[in-house]
Amino acid sequence: MVENQVNTYINRELSWLQFNARVLQEASDDSVPLLERLRFIGIFSNNLDEFFKVRYAAIKRIDLSGRDGKNVLKGKTASELLEQITKIVIKQQSESLKTIKTIGAKLREHDIFIIDENQVTSEQDTFIRRYFVDKVSPALVTYILNDLDKFPHLKDSVAYLAVKLVLKERIPKEGTISKILHQKTQEKIYALIEIPKNTERFVVLPEKDGKKYIIILDDLIRYCMQINFSIFDYNSASAHMIKITRDAQLDFDNDFSKSFIEKISSSVKSRRDGEPVRFVYDKTIDKDTLNFLMEKMGVDNTDSIIPGGRYHNRRDYMNFPDLGKKELVYQPLLPLTIPGLSLQGSLLDKIAKKDYLQYTPYHTFSYTVKFLRESAIDPKVKTIKITIYRLANISHIASSLINAAKNGKNVTVQIELQARFDEEANIGYAEQMQREGVNLIFGVSGLKVHCKACVIEREEKGKLKRYGFISTGNFNESTAKIYTDYTLFTTNEAILKETNKVFKFFEINYKVSRYKHLLVSPHYTRSALVKLIDNEIANSKEGKPAGIKLKLNSLSDYSMIDKLYEASRAGVKIDLIIRGICCLIPGIEGMSENIRAISVVDKFLEHPRLLIFKNGGDPKVYISSADWMRRNLDRRVEISCPIYDDDIKEELMDTFEICWSDNVKARKLSENQDNGYIRNDNSKVRSQIATYDYYLRKLGN
Repeated sequence: MVENQVNTYINRELSWLQFNARVLQEASDDSVPLLERLRFIGIFSNNLDEFFKVRYAAIKRIDLSGRDGKNVLKGKTASELLEQITKIVIKQQSESLKTIKTIGAKLREHDIFIIDENQVTSEQDTFIRRYFVDKVSPALVTYILNDLDKFPHLKDSVAYLAVKLVLKERIPKEGTISKILHQKTQEKIYALIEIPKNTERFVVLPEKDGKKYIIILDDLIRYCMQINFSIFDYNSASAHMIKITRDAQLDFDNDFSKSFIEKISSSVKSRRDGEPVRFVYDKTIDKDTLNFLMEKMGVDNTDSIIPGGRYHNRRDYMNFPDLGKKELVYQPLLPLTIPGLSLQGSLLDKIAKKDYLQYTPYHTFSYTVKFLRESAIDPKVKTIKITIYRLANISHIASSLINAAKNGKNVTVQIELQARFDEEANIGYAEQMQREGVNLIFGVSGLKVHCKACVIEREEKGKLKRYGFISTGNFNESTAKIYTDYTLFTTNEAILKETNKVFKFFEINYKVSRYKHLLVSPHYTRSALVKLIDNEIANSKEGKPAGIKLKLNSLSDYSMIDKLYEASRAGVKIDLIIRGICCLIPGIEGMSENIRAISVVDKFLEHPRLLIFKNGGDPKVYISSADWMRRNLDRRVEISCPIYDDDIKEELMDTFEICWSDNVKARKLSENQDNGYIRNDNSKVRSQIATYDYYLRKLGN
């Protein structure tokens, strides 16, 4: 164990904020198509919302408990960290606003104009007013705040316009308007307008002379303020946006009469009443309006109060319309087929002969869907077992499983109802599958089920033969288009027999099986990884080939970081590709001089976990659902699957090296966390494009 822990690790939350800074870099990158840059602003904003709901909220709970949290936060007190986070976020928000302004100017060069309420022309006036009356006004919820005994409950991450109306001075006529106007001292009315979620945020206006115009819904509402507040006689109206982010922690009740689905559903609903952890407001808001709101809401200095720009919920930029401007978006990469694995005919018959690797989105996700659809109607298939973490809104995976149950198959689905922010969707699918005869398992008490696996049993020549797939990502048609993930299709009996043991563990939690092939959390992954690293250390000391290559989303488990430091000191060369959180500090003499680390942020979200151990010249290669975080190693059910097929093993090592060679979208991870790009004299390698070309060559193109 390294003694000085304060200087040994990068704080997890600060490292995450630096990951989001890399997302913001993409929005600032002139080489990224303009509309994609706007969408990266949306991703940046969405990430930040989730960070405050989860991580900031957790630190705030530590602070409010009276504990300093130094042990958990590795040297920083909770209050110090909250203050540091707020400063960083304010700076990043300022940078994002400058980026949006720059993008807007460049869009105008392409005849795309995002206008506000002060730029509406007479030609546009008629369209906007009709649009407001027909589509916006019926969906608006407006609160007149002055006389409310209780301030309305503000929904988590919903944007509101805080309105101030300055009334005309006059003597009210008896029996007119409301009692608000009868108070002679009442000169201002404060109101809130809830921005409707089910209305398009970006309203495309009629084109003129080849120029395209868009008005943001917030500004359209501002323009139509007089229509909304027509019953009030006022001199002026101002509207500024505010937003509350609430703690997303789920709290479960102890009512034993409720089913697990009912408890999760109830807990998700109660999340809407979670404590506020961030209050964001338009920094140009009138001081009296801001003070009125903060007093009424009970927001104080223990909350993260972020002065922001004119618009919030910028995550909506992820859905900014492309306006038919193909040159301003990424050109689509047509998903490829897997060499030798045709989607025509029986997929199972082909998999019976050899293992295949699917690497989405370079390969089409249709193989996963085809596997289940074929299994659903194949008379020889008797059972299907699958884990589900996040499903698409319209899921062919779910419909295939329901189809299988209707065809008399014994279908067992382990569905994780606590997949954060997808609980409601998963509850809906769980109830639907349950009605259709699918056997549902709701995991293990105290553990999330995060592994991605499927096993089917097929009767062949009087015996049951297992087929299956193990993946690094969710079985989700939507995310498979933008997340990079590996899926192994196999009939390897050793692997699938042990995968079946994992499903038995879901049903009989007290029985823990032994595994010779899979690394399974929470029981064996940590100890198995330590043995693999120890083997590299021993090989290095004996002069044998030694080395470790890891591709992960996050690396934050301190004991595993210490083990990598130990390996580095023993001379083991370690290459890390970490997309998000990296608490390890590479390149420090006497601690980590043999460790290099990069992060790649590009068009697709780098999501696979890949582990490569040199093993004296006979590499051991695993794909995994688990990051090297404490929760994945100790508090979740995870599977790391060995790769035994030599061709697939080589393919995985090739894709690692392509990613490692990136000198366009790769950033160097270091102690100073400056997110500097990797630049060298080598030929330009943008790894995601190079990976696609690699698979094109495999098809002979």
